[in-house]
Amino acid sequence: MEYRCVQCGFEIKKLYVQYSPGNIRLMKCENCKAVADEYIECEPMILLIDLILHKPKAYRHLLYNRLNQETGECKGVLWKSALAFLALDAYRCLLLEMAREGWGSSWSFGSVTWTCILADVFLGNLFLFYLLLLMTRISFTIPVGFSRHKDFTLAILVSSYFKLLLLAMMIWEFPSSVVFVIDLFVLSSNAVALKVITESTTEKCIGACFTAHAAKFFAGHLLQWCFA
Repeated sequence: MEYRCVQCGFEIKKLYVQYSPGNIRLMKCENCKAVADEYIECEPMILLIDLILHKPKAYRHLLYNRLNQETGECKGVLWKSALAFLALDAYRCLLLEMAREGWGSSWSFGSVTWTCILADVFLGNLFLFYLLLLMTRISFTIPVGFSRHKDFTLAILVSSYFKLLLLAMMIWEFPSSVVFVIDLFVLSSNAVALKVITESTTEKCIGACFTAHAAKFFAGHLLQWCFA
């Protein structure tokens, strides 16, 4: 997978030239004539702020230039991201169940409830990723060199970083509506990642992500109805 200019998304062979340790020169994009990737010399906090602000150039840096398969930096990131994603999603379902039963119930749930939570996590996310992959195959164009399954899955997992906000609910008690606010942030972040890797319109990406997340939501409620 080629590196990309974070400004226009044009393919570029090198992001910088290193003359000596600590002495580098950033390359310019042949298409837009701007610096190809300014985040190389930025602090990680600047990148995090731009990711939170949903800037496409920050997502291009992360998905194409930072987690590039050829750099070796993303070795094991896919599986670690998948485990963290599923664990946080299970905690999300647990928070909603605790809010439904009352916060005083703590972790004392029956085996049926735990089965419902695990089924919701795995089956719901199966719907999510299957529908996103299906819609990208039908309606979107994946760039050459971008693995449709592996790189696409990694992009969705990494762009779901807003789920980390759920950890704050371990310390402070929030209303259950905060969980759905976090879900909206995850949906919008997934849409930006999808826009970056498919170079499609914002409306199509939001529509695809909304459809997939809605299918996951209804699948979870259907499971709760079945186990009730």
